[in-house]
Amino acid sequence: MRSVVLCLALAASAASAAPGGFPKPLPEEPIPSVAKLPATWPASWVLIHDFNFNSIVDGRIAVIDTANAVRPLKGQVRAAQFANMLVAPAKGEIYTAETFYSRLTRGERTDAITVWDMATLQDKGEILLPGGKRQQSVTYPHLFQFTNGGAWALIANFTPAQSVTVVDLAGRSVLNEVDLPGCAQIYPTGQRGFSSLCADGAMISVTLDAAGKPARSVTVAKVQDIDRQPLFGTPAMVGKTAWFVSFHGMLQGFDLSGETARPLPGAFSVGTAEGGQPEWRPGGWQVINADAAGRLYVLMSRFGKEGSHKDGGTEVWVLDPASRSRVARIALQGQSTAIAVTREAQPRLVAAQVTGQIDVYDAATGAFQHTLGNAAGSNPIMITVP
Repeated sequence: MRSVVLCLALAASAASAAPGGFPKPLPEEPIPSVAKLPATWPASWVLIHDFNFNSIVDGRIAVIDTANAVRPLKGQVRAAQFANMLVAPAKGEIYTAETFYSRLTRGERTDAITVWDMATLQDKGEILLPGGKRQQSVTYPHLFQFTNGGAWALIANFTPAQSVTVVDLAGRSVLNEVDLPGCAQIYPTGQRGFSSLCADGAMISVTLDAAGKPARSVTVAKVQDIDRQPLFGTPAMVGKTAWFVSFHGMLQGFDLSGETARPLPGAFSVGTAEGGQPEWRPGGWQVINADAAGRLYVLMSRFGKEGSHKDGGTEVWVLDPASRSRVARIALQGQSTAIAVTREAQPRLVAAQVTGQIDVYDAATGAFQHTLGNAAGSNPIMITVP
């Protein structure tokens, strides 16, 4: 029986061979052969910024399917030299604010916004930024933000004088520059404006006119205690409310719906727990996030102390701002520095470990689902939910 099977196999092989006994060549494959992503991305997809500390000129943004533990990486776009990123699903575009030098690490400097197509991940053009002044620092999301219904972008500058460049994305042009002495970060406020936190503990709100020039500015004094309760600069957004957490675990909300930022009454604590060495504190780079229901997720470390605010954490504490209470604690697989929550019907909590490993949890139950390994690259520093 075995010899019959062998004879049949040899006969089949001979029938498929080309003249001369060689196998038939494979059919020609078109080059280039590039797949497209769906026009509307699934709700399980996120964008993860790999800062790539070992080669900062080669940073990138990875498109990751958090539901796919086998092949989570869907594609990448470049994010060069201390880049920042925005995504506009309604337009099908990703924007990266980048810096280049003519000799890679030296020479003539060019700052630009690159426009990427969300389906092909190919560049669609760029907007040159004047003055070589775009702020180059380790990535914060609030150095590059939308305003005016997404028609404009705001970019932080640092020379070390601080200012904000107003860019018309549709017209692919620079509109104006707004001086911002002593204040930092960009929080979109009202229909056409932004707010920033200032070094004296105040917050300034700037309203822009139709030409992108300042029409009005208002300073709200003492919105934070710089010495006792300094705020992390990256808030969780729930609608038009920005929730900031302090280095010591106090939560403060700001209503950004009007032209002037308004601190919400009733700041509250994330709470306490046993086992702190010496105490539980928030820690990480992307330290707070929110889900579609408005619950807040704070990355916590048991080793909280002075100077530990960027070390990351091993638990996520879930807070309900309506009841001012903690409703859950989620133990993480390892020390993580960035967290985000997807907008799925059953949302996932995504955490980036200090090793670069991406872990996925059930946000409702806290149960660990799977790891995506280092699919997002070497140094995943920021997770964006489109």
